[in-house]
Amino acid sequence: MAKQRWAISLVLIWSLLALTGCNEKASTKKPETEKVSETQKQPVQKPEEQPKKEEEKKTVAVNVIDPNTKSIVRTFLPEELGFGSNPDSYKQELEKWAKDLARGTDKTTGYDQRMVLDKIDANGEIIKGKPQIILDEAELVNRVMNASTNGGNVDLPITVTASGYQPEDPAHLNEVVVASYTTYFNSGVTGRSKNIELSAQAINNIIVGTQDSFSFNTTVGPSDAAHGYQPAKEIVNKKMVMGIGGGICQTSSTLFNAVDQVGVTYIEKHHHSLSVGYVPEGRDATVSYGGPDFRFQNTTGVPFLIKTIYANGKLTVEIRTSAAYQGQLKR
Repeated sequence: MAKQRWAISLVLIWSLLALTGCNEKASTKKPETEKVSETQKQPVQKPEEQPKKEEEKKTVAVNVIDPNTKSIVRTFLPEELGFGSNPDSYKQELEKWAKDLARGTDKTTGYDQRMVLDKIDANGEIIKGKPQIILDEAELVNRVMNASTNGGNVDLPITVTASGYQPEDPAHLNEVVVASYTTYFNSGVTGRSKNIELSAQAINNIIVGTQDSFSFNTTVGPSDAAHGYQPAKEIVNKKMVMGIGGGICQTSSTLFNAVDQVGVTYIEKHHHSLSVGYVPEGRDATVSYGGPDFRFQNTTGVPFLIKTIYANGKLTVEIRTSAAYQGQLKR
């Protein structure tokens, strides 16, 4: 019986030892690290965004472009010039600027250019002049004003006008005399006679196309010593004084009395401060380079030729055109 109890005790002891060993192994085993899903991760806290600054107001600018060179003539910032607060004052400033740009100032040359008419030389060849160039001041101001709200580019409104005749016309413009006028002078007064001769040569064989504008001063140029003109008496402020180029007004007055017989429109014409003896009272046209000018536009409907004939003590100016145009010329 005692042996039996001992055997049972021994079995119990071994069982306890076995259990202890299993527990030790289980306790020494490291636990597996649990995987954390992306959805279980804590969101990373972003720094608070700073409030956006209020966008700065866009600067409105108007660029005035030369259509020929594509260059910027001037940039306007309308708001800085009072467009929003005083549009009338802004417009007045634009008008002054446009006038100076078109006509020029003491220091700058304007865009406007008078037409220099073509001429037929002694060999029948054409000496080319220059077209008329006009900058439309009012249209330029309107364009800048319209663009001043939103800004942008505006082109200068420039009009270029060539002489109004056909290539085949010059060969025939000498055919028919449609108007003529003659004045007389003392050929013994050499200085005055020479001045009349030079100015008459300058306007001889000038082609005046349809709607062309003729300018005596532009055509003749400076009547100074450098161009061969000589001292002679001339009228200045109701007095007869000596001056270089005296006598050229007889040429311009003779031209006026000839061209007045056809349908031209006068742009500029002035009288002397004293009566002159070579044309009737009120039929003179005084000129002075850089001053008074004699200008007209050819509104006869056809091109014509100015022909001068200088002789001993006599100057004749003729207006000629082709036989085909004679019946169409307006008087």
